[in-house]
Formats: sequence, C-alpha cells, structure tokens
Amino acid sequence: MQVEIPRLLKRFGSRVALDLGDLTISDGETFGLVGSNGAGKTTFLRLVLDLLRASDGSVSIDGHLASESMEWKSKTGSFLDRGFLIEFLTADEYFRFVGNSYGFSARESAEALKPYQAFYPDEVFGETRLYIREMSMGNAKKIGLIAAMFTAPRLLVLDEPFANLDPRSQIRLKSYIRTLNEKLGTTVIVSSHDLMHVTDVCRRIAILENGRIVRDLNTSEGTLIDLQRYFSAEAV
Repeated sequence: MQVEIPRLLKRFGSRVALDLGDLTISDGETFGLVGSNGAGKTTFLRLVLDLLRASDGSVSIDGHLASESMEWKSKTGSFLDRGFLIEFLTADEYFRFVGNSYGFSARESAEALKPYQAFYPDEVFGETRLYIREMSMGNAKKIGLIAAMFTAPRLLVLDEPFANLDPRSQIRLKSYIRTLNEKLGTTVIVSSHDLMHVTDVCRRIAILENGRIVRDLNTSEGTLIDLQRYFSAEAV
C-alpha cells in the first residue's frame, strides 16, 4: 500500500508538532523514522492511521484519503502503545477478537498465529493464563505486536517496536517484519530510537526534528554510522 502526503500539518494549540510536505512511502517500502523525543514521530504515525485530525493537509493511502476511506483499515496492522490492547482479556481472547475484526474464523486465526508462537510470552500458555493487564510491559507489547502482524497486513505501522523487548525477541521481531515485507510486499513504517535495529529492517530512513524531516536516506552499509554521527553532533 502506498502512503502519499502532499502536505501535513498538526498543531497542538500554538505549538506546531508536525509540518511535512511532499512525502511518499511507496508500496512495499520499509520506511524508518528516527528523531529525538518530541520530534513528532508518534504524531506522524497517528495521523497516518487516522487517529488524529490534521490541522491542515491530508494522508492518502492507495489513492484514497485516509480520513474518508475505510477499506485500507482492514488491510492495516498497527501497534503504537499499550492503549491499543484490551487489558481485561487474555492473550488468546485478544487474538480471537482481533482476528474476528479482520474477518478471520477462530480456526483461521489459530493457523495464522502459528508462525508467531516462538514470540509468545510464557503467560500465553501453561497453567496460568494471565490477563493482559497482569503482564509485564515487554510481554504485553509482544501481544500487541503479534496482533498487528498475524493478519498479514499490507500496511504495518509500529511505534518503538524494539523497546522493552529482550534481545532474542528483538531479533525475532526483525525476522517477522522482513518476512511480511519480502513475502507479502507489506509496506512497513517503523518509528524507533534504536538506530541499529531500524537500519537493519528499513531500506529508507528519515530523520525528524521539530516536526520536520531534515534528512531522508536510502539505507546502505554506512547509514548506521551516519545516523550515529548526526545524533552525536546534536548532543554536543
């Protein structure tokens, strides 16, 4: 799915949180967004997902205005924060709810979840099945990430997906993202503070500062070093 932004402005009161123009994320592209705290990354993702109303401008997905079309939402998987979860459900119950929302039968959901079982936290199975609200931050996050991916979305939007995950889970998550992109052609948009992981999974990376894109890079062997130098200079 292609995401097109001819212009996008978001204000909170008098503060400009995001001010973008002429940005296209092509169908099948893996796009990473990096920047300091408060740079506007999460605001951008929420605008793309039609969770915020723009002060000016628009987002189009596959040629349709995101704010006026519902079709793209049934082909999109996303996880931005724990607020996406239904905390009084167990993980199994939540997966069934998500699958049903995408038109999956219980059997289809169970089959689609099989590739992700190695990513499951211990609380999903066994004698004690915890409610999501009883899980640690990292394990609850795994539930949200699995829910975003198992329906085989054509657009995947993730905010800080590697934070609060153990190293093994971070590696598995990168593998899942690559598989969706390479086998299904899923367009991936990832916001992250982890420069190493984002350069591993994204072929294009934009640096966002004060609500504006200041650099737009095609990922190469030297991109990680370039990003580290950029943010090191900012810290001086």
